[in-house]
Amino acid sequence: MEKPISRRQSLVALTSFFNLYALVGIAFYGPPYFYDFMVKEFGWSREQVTSGNFYGKTLVLPLFGFAAGWIIDRFGLKRLIIAGILFGGISIIGLGQVDSLPLFYACFIFNALGYVCAGPLPNQVLLSRWFNESRGKAMGFAYLGIGLGGAITVKLAAWLTGQFGWQTSLLWLGLLMIVVSLPLTLAINDRSDEFRQQATQPAMPIGDILRSGPFYLLAIGSLCSIGAVGATNQHLKLYLTRDSGFAQDKAANVIALVLLTSNIGRLLMGWLADRYPKKYVMILIYLLVAAGIPLLFFIDQPGVIYLFAIVFGIGMGGDYMIIPLMAAELFGLRVMGRIMGLIIVADGLAEAWVPKLVGRLRDQNPDYTKGFTVMIAFALLGAVAISFLPKRLSRPELDQK
Repeated sequence: MEKPISRRQSLVALTSFFNLYALVGIAFYGPPYFYDFMVKEFGWSREQVTSGNFYGKTLVLPLFGFAAGWIIDRFGLKRLIIAGILFGGISIIGLGQVDSLPLFYACFIFNALGYVCAGPLPNQVLLSRWFNESRGKAMGFAYLGIGLGGAITVKLAAWLTGQFGWQTSLLWLGLLMIVVSLPLTLAINDRSDEFRQQATQPAMPIGDILRSGPFYLLAIGSLCSIGAVGATNQHLKLYLTRDSGFAQDKAANVIALVLLTSNIGRLLMGWLADRYPKKYVMILIYLLVAAGIPLLFFIDQPGVIYLFAIVFGIGMGGDYMIIPLMAAELFGLRVMGRIMGLIIVADGLAEAWVPKLVGRLRDQNPDYTKGFTVMIAFALLGAVAISFLPKRLSRPELDQK
């Protein structure tokens, strides 16, 4: 029988919910909403507008991704998350002021810093340290903030843009990020015995992990699927409005539906991950991503765009959430910060490089056929890599049950 969730655990889950609402729901899913405005107003290409995320994460993640995990393991989370919230808010506010590509790319450097310091990595560690038996459900609840934040951001951005223009819309979204995420973060205690108890568990040496096949299978599988998901999100509004003739409000509704449906995926996959081998749940998620993307070829058929939103949204919802659960299952919690630091570097680079590649393919071709084919191939390759993972490593000292 599961222990009841304590008041402190509830506060931690709520804190992660709002952090992910802001640092992913707003900071990651918000900017792509404005790409078509920038293409139209500044004459930038699709590759250029999707290169902000590319340059930001390519510069920041290799330098700070592992360092953030090391800081978490050694010194705690709170200061790192606070810095990340401020970096993220500044990045979105700054995007509303840009009129040149260098400034545009500079904003995404701050965006990437916010993602590393206050996004999925520190919140995954925070939740994993506070939850054991109900870790899947806690992760599922916190990750609802991503879908809800993204959906509200898209609808709010559409309304603010209609009222004040897209630059002012970005200003308000940046301020909203700070307001919704900072207060609860200030209240968390990462020095308590309850938080630190997981650090006393036996750890698999990091060198052994880096020499193990499962680590590289997990890294390859996750980066392939994350790359496919990231490319879909970065190009979806461009595809709907610039290529398929969707009106701004209809495109916003489709994107909001994807993000809201992703919450169903998070709850469903969190529930499944607590009951079935996480490896099989991960494969199911990656196959849903691969099955959703081809539907974009047929969005001129009635109802297909909504079928895409449901299938892809459920897969996307489980995608980011299942990675730390699988990592904890394989390697234990003691090295969670460093392991996820490495994994998130790989995933973040894929999330930056694949959209840029798809943008280049679209700029060089009359449609997205080649780009979508690449995205489907990445998702399928991710499922194949995960199929070779063991259900868990056979090390009794890593047993968390």
